[in-house]
Amino acid sequence: MSRLIRLLLAYDGTAYSGWQRQAQGESTVQATLEARLALICGHAVTLHGAGRTDAGVHALGMVAHFQTMVSHPLAAFSRGLNALLPPDIRILEAREAGPNFHSRFSACAKIYRYDFYTGQILPPTRRLYLGHIPGDFDVIPARAALALLLGSHDFLCFAHAPDLHEGGRGTVRTLYAATCEAMPDLPGGWSLRLKGDGFLRQSVRIMTGTIVEIGQGKRMVASIPAILAAKDRRLAGKTAPACGLFLEQVLYPEGV
Repeated sequence: MSRLIRLLLAYDGTAYSGWQRQAQGESTVQATLEARLALICGHAVTLHGAGRTDAGVHALGMVAHFQTMVSHPLAAFSRGLNALLPPDIRILEAREAGPNFHSRFSACAKIYRYDFYTGQILPPTRRLYLGHIPGDFDVIPARAALALLLGSHDFLCFAHAPDLHEGGRGTVRTLYAATCEAMPDLPGGWSLRLKGDGFLRQSVRIMTGTIVEIGQGKRMVASIPAILAAKDRRLAGKTAPACGLFLEQVLYPEGV
């Protein structure tokens, strides 16, 4: 009997060319997992992820699923799989899913966190997990700008080469919550957290770059509505480095 297995996983994206399997054979998180799952299942496995993180982006709560006919206990897909995986990818949980579950299409929201450092000298031990954007930073205008992004908007201006037909949704997304807080263990470090029903390609990094520029006085809070209305990527800020981005959590309706 066919089984649908749901995985909760975390990974350090530093060594990978993103989540998605690449035709050119680059090392990706999806391909690495599929190769190890094939060893456990004894057949080729296609793993479907809740999103497609870019090269260098990390995940604390990615969700993925696959189908198999094998009757192995769930521990084979958690402890057993971890024994075969490199140490920068870990399965946090494996469980049976209902036949209609889809890690991507069943999701109702995602939470991303972007960590950045505004000091002049980036601590070397944090270099793989913080975007370095040096300069004076005022969180008050940054928070005011984030408030203007809440709600449903066409986020085309904050997207890198979006797939306009992806899921039939176009480029309209809803941002439910947006915060910017100081990192308690690192003066000059900040965490920007965004919760939305979905995000376009690189949109969190582009939003972050724009918000940081506002906090650094390089653009005005009032520029946000005009940027959204223009739907022009060139009017938004720089794309923040990939290393500061974490997929924190994928949310599903209760009971899914």
